[in-house]
Amino acid sequence: MFWAICGAALDIGFRRIRGAVRSVQKYPALYLTDLASVGVALAMALLLRYGVEELSARPETASVLLWSGAQYLTICALVFPLSGLYSRNWKYGSISDLFIILRAVLLTSLLLVSLLFFSTRLTDIPRTVVPMQSLLLIAFLAAARLSFRAEELALRRPVFKSGRSKDAQDDNRIPLLLIGASDAADLYLRALARDPNATYTPVACLDRSEDQTGMSLRGVPIAGRIQDFERVVAELQQQGKQPRHIVFTEAPAAFGEEASDGLLRSAERLGIAVSRLSQMTELKRAKGDNPYELRSIELTDLLERPQAALDREAIGRLVRGRRVLITGAGGSIGSELTAQVAACAPAEIVLIDNTEYNLYAIDMTLTESFPEVPRWSYLCSVRRSQRVEEIFERHRPELVFHAAALKHVPMVQMNPCEGVLTNVVGTMNVANAAKKYGTLAMVQVSTDKVVNSTSVMGATKRLAELYCQALDLNGLETGLGPRFMTVRFGNVLGSSGSLIPLFKRQLARGGPLTVTDANMTRFFMTIREAVELTLQASAYGFEKQLGQGEIFVLDMGEPIKIIDIARRMIRLAGFTPDQEIEIKIIGCRPGEKLFEELFDETDKRTSSPVPGVLGAVPEPIPLPTLRDAFARLQRHSERGNEASVVAVMRELLPRYEHEADRKMAAASKRTPLRPKGRIKAKAAKSPRGYGAELRLPGR
Repeated sequence: MFWAICGAALDIGFRRIRGAVRSVQKYPALYLTDLASVGVALAMALLLRYGVEELSARPETASVLLWSGAQYLTICALVFPLSGLYSRNWKYGSISDLFIILRAVLLTSLLLVSLLFFSTRLTDIPRTVVPMQSLLLIAFLAAARLSFRAEELALRRPVFKSGRSKDAQDDNRIPLLLIGASDAADLYLRALARDPNATYTPVACLDRSEDQTGMSLRGVPIAGRIQDFERVVAELQQQGKQPRHIVFTEAPAAFGEEASDGLLRSAERLGIAVSRLSQMTELKRAKGDNPYELRSIELTDLLERPQAALDREAIGRLVRGRRVLITGAGGSIGSELTAQVAACAPAEIVLIDNTEYNLYAIDMTLTESFPEVPRWSYLCSVRRSQRVEEIFERHRPELVFHAAALKHVPMVQMNPCEGVLTNVVGTMNVANAAKKYGTLAMVQVSTDKVVNSTSVMGATKRLAELYCQALDLNGLETGLGPRFMTVRFGNVLGSSGSLIPLFKRQLARGGPLTVTDANMTRFFMTIREAVELTLQASAYGFEKQLGQGEIFVLDMGEPIKIIDIARRMIRLAGFTPDQEIEIKIIGCRPGEKLFEELFDETDKRTSSPVPGVLGAVPEPIPLPTLRDAFARLQRHSERGNEASVVAVMRELLPRYEHEADRKMAAASKRTPLRPKGRIKAKAAKSPRGYGAELRLPGR
């Protein structure tokens, strides 16, 4: 038993020694610095005890210093590793780790005193030197370990300095407003400062009390209380630091229900996204089968501008107490439009959609969120004029929002007849029914693809714009009929089949993210912002009779490169672009342009009194001309005659360039003209022939 205990003790001792040796090997420079500090601390203690003059008059002190210093160095060289001074990552050291230093210094000082007592009875060294050198050594050891966190020292670099000059990296970061200046905010700011790929930069803090106002938290100014939110945002906007995201560092309830609700309402009105930090102790189930599982991504984080402010009172006056009909009600735009209209207490909502599941989903949403709003849901294609008129006759809607459309450029490009039947004929059917059954106003949702269109989708939506413009001008001339308003905007983030869901799927698979061209740019806004501005433009246009014969063009800020959106999504998901997740260039698809525009070459730009909205006046086409052309388009589309469909669209839109036209133009530039006989002979030898290359779709 005795030998077993001795063996176990020796084994534990050897393991402890091996661990101490390995810890020293990790921090050799720190170990040598500590030993040098031992000698310096002992020498300074003797100097403080005797002074310079007395010390120079006592030459025997040098031998005492060498003898006691050698003993103390030996003791520290053995005790420091065993006491755990090198078994911690001092980059994350805290005040509690100071006790390790105190324990090590106290233990080595006691051993030194004991050794000197038994060897010299402490006659060669003053007794005050030991406590003095111990205090000095504690300071030296703590300073050495503090250097591991030198990047957080205010004298070297503030964590977040509000007045620092902006560099390129700061320009790409999202301004952040923190709600709460407590321990959680401190931890978050520490983590944010350590992350070189952080996508946020804090600009200010708000706290629950006024005690900390005027102070700062890790360089971030505490600008006021939570009740001062709007004032602080206005001041930050004047300084060019308007926050685009608000983060509650604690649960909103901790700041008071009334104050939190008021801040949320103000943030919603100002178009600022709001999030809450997850609790550090909150456990989440890990899904080991998918290492690329995404964190939640706020779509507003992908935009480099704040969302527009709204006049909700004007929107409420437009919708409240009226019968509203929405086509395409289950789509991305339509469902958000339905939800926002339902929130304004209409008399009833009539939902039209051609997809059963989409209609079911939006109907269930209204059932759960707005059960008090009367509603009717109809499976109906806007192509069927008789079915559309039947619904209009039954409900006599006062407001019509036309969001039904085929919108995916490559799909419509491959199916031009279907695009014409939905986007052109469908719009005509809805507009004619609105005029026939006494609708007060019809609002058509359009797209920036109509501008200098190179795709079938853009051309069909352009024709829809022109038809609604012609009806609006006709009503202005005759004094009869509803207002026909068109709202044009660019890409919306998060819509079904759009860019962001695609990138999310690709990220979830670990990449690569596919981008058609490195220089491709688009105008972007969130679905919510697009719908809110659509309602606001409609409210102003109807109530104040603004923009008759005009197109309301939403102000979408500056265009954004698709590749920049991809990189930002990768960073928001917690990865490094081009290193952990690849971005792959795959080339443009049929009908796509490198950049989009909000105004056509033929559009006349006008100033609009509607906040966040611009004005455009296209060259009008007489209503009879459009009706005759639309009848031909419907006839050719129903027969599947794509060549005739393209020919009629080219009559109405002389600048429209079809895909086949571009291929023919490119081929004519590459191929010199040949006599007709030689062309036929060449075509006969070729397996495809020239006819296959120049053939229009569907011929």
